[in-house]
Amino acid sequence: MRTNIKISFLILLILTIIGCQNSEKKEKQLVQIDFGKWDKESDSLGVELVYNRFENWKDLLKRTERIACNDSIPKITLKSDDEIKTIYFHNPCWENFACILIKQKNTIEIHNDTINKNYENFYPLDSLESVLKRDIENNGKNPQLSDNPEKLLIYVSYDENGFENLPKTLDKLTQAYKRITNKTDINIWLNEKFDIPPPPPPPKEIIKIE
Repeated sequence: MRTNIKISFLILLILTIIGCQNSEKKEKQLVQIDFGKWDKESDSLGVELVYNRFENWKDLLKRTERIACNDSIPKITLKSDDEIKTIYFHNPCWENFACILIKQKNTIEIHNDTINKNYENFYPLDSLESVLKRDIENNGKNPQLSDNPEKLLIYVSYDENGFENLPKTLDKLTQAYKRITNKTDINIWLNEKFDIPPPPPPPKEIIKIE
């Protein structure tokens, strides 16, 4: 009888320890990190973009526009085993602006898996951290790069039906930004596909007549 009581107590103790370990794991999963959240009002103004419900990139952009024009902030939430990451996008409501002048040097564009800087330099997505770091740490020294980190704007765009990698791109982007700056105040716009200007025509051959 006593043996059975001891066995039951031992089983109960093991189950309690396992339960505590599972509880600790659940607490770790609740770690919350917010990117692009500039003020406390973002908590109440944020509207979730459920990206996997859209049939194409254009529809997602239209929804982003409607949220911005309703004085709210579109956001996407990414969940992993150890954190919940919420990313706020500061797309403007274009109904309120004829145009917004942004210096090209203060922007980085990510289209699909390609990074573009000044329509001249193209890099694979694996180079994201080095490209970001160069602009963030420039502070106006190179006139072709960002004036300062606060002015840096990152566009993210996709082909019409190719945005299934959006979560991975956002995850890489926010991770790289935090490693470089130790901050979360990143400025990201979801954007239309950027148009690459055509290369200049080759110089005409000069024929000398003597």
